[in-house]
Amino acid sequence: MTRQFEPTDVGSQSLIDGVRPVTLGDKLTAQTAHPMTPKRNPNAGQKPCDHGLFDEVGRAQIDLLDLISNQT
Repeated sequence: MTRQFEPTDVGSQSLIDGVRPVTLGDKLTAQTAHPMTPKRNPNAGQKPCDHGLFDEVGRAQIDLLDLISNQT
């Protein structure tokens, strides 16, 4: 029986019988299962999307021209 070896950052390591080497696809799949976090501040919360179509405050504002025309 021949042993399989897996190259790692610290050197070549032998695998236990019945264990297959970890592939790049396995590593990428494991990374995609976790949520994305920023590198500089991993505890930062996501800012609300309050511009453009999703700007709830902007839609509640009164237009300046409507305010002038109502006062006359």
